Amino acid sequence: MAPRRFETKPVIFCLKTLLLLYSLVFWVSGVVLLSVGLWWKFMLGPYMLLISGGPSNAPYVLSGTGAAIILFGLFGCFATCRGRPWMLKAYAVFLSLVFLTELIAGISGFIFRHEIKGTFLTTYSDAVMRYDGRDDRSLAVDGVQRRLHCCGVYNYTSWFSSVYFPVGGVPSSCCVSFSDCSVADLKNTTVAARKVYKQGCYELVTSFIEGNMGIIAGVTFGIAFSQLIGMSLACCLSRFIYTNQYEMV
Repeated sequence: MAPRRFETKPVIFCLKTLLLLYSLVFWVSGVVLLSVGLWWKFMLGPYMLLISGGPSNAPYVLSGTGAAIILFGLFGCFATCRGRPWMLKAYAVFLSLVFLTELIAGISGFIFRHEIKGTFLTTYSDAVMRYDGRDDRSLAVDGVQRRLHCCGVYNYTSWFSSVYFPVGGVPSSCCVSFSDCSVADLKNTTVAARKVYKQGCYELVTSFIEGNMGIIAGVTFGIAFSQLIGMSLACCLSRFIYTNQYEMV
């Protein structure tokens, strides 16, 4: 029995080293997810009103998942150092849950991307029609137009039928040069056409979604399948320790 233990010690040491490194990377990914969730909540929150029509739970899900990964990443490091089979099995179970969650999220996002585009079209069109320049959705519309250098849904003419146009014309957030736009200019359909962005925001946003969906899906699936490495390492180490009755010194 003793020679067998001696022979398996290098294998167990290698497995522990690899699992410890993996757990550290896993912990870092939790910090990244938590940061993205908080950034989404405080920086992108208003823009989500243009996609879902109401507050989104996505930042809370990301933040909660990130916090859980941070805790279990630390647990994975502790379990690896302690070498307790039951801890390693519990860690493997958590990794399998994370794997399933990320896989489902990635598949759902890829399958329902067209519905997301349709929802954005409906919600954004409604926000343009009901624009008043003061509420949260109106401010989000202004933010999109300024950041993306676009105007209206399909183009600047979308504003002509809005409730805001008779009062303020095309919003100043559409202006190519803010200093060269006056309310009188923006109320004049002919003059406004020369001073605002020509491209509609819907086309820009949907082009971005289509162009980056493959990258986003690939990264999501790549991260998800990386959990299989951690699960395999945890299960193998647990089995070696249990079978050979290995104990940390």
